[in-house]
Amino acid sequence: MSFESNPLIDRLPAHLKQFIKPQNYEEYTPINQAVWRYVMRKNVDYLSKVAHESYLEGLKKTGIDIESIPSMYGMNRILKEIGWAAVAVDGFIPPNAFMEFQAYNVLVIASDIRQLEHIEYTPAPDIIHEGAGHAPIIANPEYAEYLRRFGEIGCKAISSARDYELYEAIRLLSILKEAEDTPDAEIKAAENQVDFLQNNMGTPSEMARIRNLHWWTVEYGLIGTVEEPKIYGAGLLSSIGESEWCMTDKVKKLPYDITAADVSFDITKPQPQLFVTPDFAHLSMVLEEFANRMALRTGGLSGIKKLIDSKALGTIELSTGLQISGVFTNVIENESKPVYVQCSGKTALAYREKELVGHGTEYHAEGFGSPIGKLKGINLAIEDMSPRDLSAYDIYEGEQVTLEFEGDIKVTGEIITGTRNIQGKILIIKFKNCTVTHGNTILFQPEWGIYDMAVGKDVVSAFSGPADVNSFDMINHVPSSQTIKQKKSAEREELETLYRNVRLIRENKPAEITLKEAFGAVSGNHPNDWLLTVEIAELANLQGNEELLEKSLLHLENLKSKRPEVVHLITNGIELIMRENEAV
Repeated sequence: MSFESNPLIDRLPAHLKQFIKPQNYEEYTPINQAVWRYVMRKNVDYLSKVAHESYLEGLKKTGIDIESIPSMYGMNRILKEIGWAAVAVDGFIPPNAFMEFQAYNVLVIASDIRQLEHIEYTPAPDIIHEGAGHAPIIANPEYAEYLRRFGEIGCKAISSARDYELYEAIRLLSILKEAEDTPDAEIKAAENQVDFLQNNMGTPSEMARIRNLHWWTVEYGLIGTVEEPKIYGAGLLSSIGESEWCMTDKVKKLPYDITAADVSFDITKPQPQLFVTPDFAHLSMVLEEFANRMALRTGGLSGIKKLIDSKALGTIELSTGLQISGVFTNVIENESKPVYVQCSGKTALAYREKELVGHGTEYHAEGFGSPIGKLKGINLAIEDMSPRDLSAYDIYEGEQVTLEFEGDIKVTGEIITGTRNIQGKILIIKFKNCTVTHGNTILFQPEWGIYDMAVGKDVVSAFSGPADVNSFDMINHVPSSQTIKQKKSAEREELETLYRNVRLIRENKPAEITLKEAFGAVSGNHPNDWLLTVEIAELANLQGNEELLEKSLLHLENLKSKRPEVVHLITNGIELIMRENEAV
């Protein structure tokens, strides 16, 4: 697949590039363009009063056009000036990947667009939400740095095994709800699965909690005071229904703090409460407060246990700086401290996010295990020993040695050599003819080959993903569900043709039919469609064609009685036309 690139996109690692897809701009239909135009005109009109001042400024800076769906190429050309880029993806992508894109200053944009029937709100991510919601606010440098930093920290959050199941369930539900003619029973089954998972997640993982912070800030955040808030969250900026609803007293407003991490959300329903930050700097303070409680910064036994529970690729960092990346399956503890860790399957060792030469997944293909901590009865840890200390304890090349660690871990073998970091601390000690035991349990035996023992008295960090992204083949994401394209029919094709011709008339380009003929065709052959008649009324009003305007408005009044669910949409469209006419 080919897609428009730029230097920021070029530097993305391969495991992120696997999610990028071409935008295929020509696939947007005239109805899609009309939906974009309606939402954007309504949004700009309303949000100019209730959105943070960065929104309207950002629309100009990022080149988001009210009249047409933005192209990725155009967006990237302009976003480049503020140090960002944008890529198209297919609907929801896994949370870790979504956040890692942000860490690289790249906006992820679901390039599909909502149906006309879901013009106010869609549970599926779409270009209105991403392009018109996220992009304008990142023109504010303070907020943009918060978004980048959130991505940097968030992608290291450890998930639970259930988190990925929930992601897949929500992805499927959003696709089914956005698709045309999905049977109610199918949607109900998908909703039940999401409800079941949400109610049976167990203790919330780091990823679940930081996603809550993301939701209540980046997606649904308010800024200012509880009494007089402004909108900055992309979910609100892109929803013409919820942006109005959220400003009423029916939605509870709470001061934003770290407790928001424990407030879950339902992506399929309007939010019952929202959080208000006094300013963008406060967002970063709360993020750092949360990060201080993550295994990324606390490490220890609990960090290892989180990785084991995740059943996914993760990394621990030892006090020497040695990083062990793999799927952690076991930890032996003593007095609430880890004394031995075990990875199963492919493992890699790194230092400062760079794989150590000779310690990749091919060499450690069968797993890796090592003691952690201090030697029994010796206050000086191996990593802190001077060459004289090491010699005194027979930790020396060619020596046969028995190292007894706290917690009854014993390593016996002949030292081959050691690997040191740039400061001279020993990272790894290599043994031959080595036996490793925990009490009577054998953890390693000589027949298994060379034993590499990690050196480190403490686990200072534990986080999701590998230390060096090049150590593992992570190009393996296959979502269980694909977005469903709109159906084609002779009736739909005819309606699309009418929308295309009305657009040509608005742009003063040659059209195949007149505005009057377009109205006759849509009112006669497509009596349930309302948006095209709103557009025809707008043009009739501009042209001073009072007869056509009157007929259009009468048809829309009839539609209101037939389709009560679109009354407010029609009313809003007409009010906008009249207000714009008065302004002229």
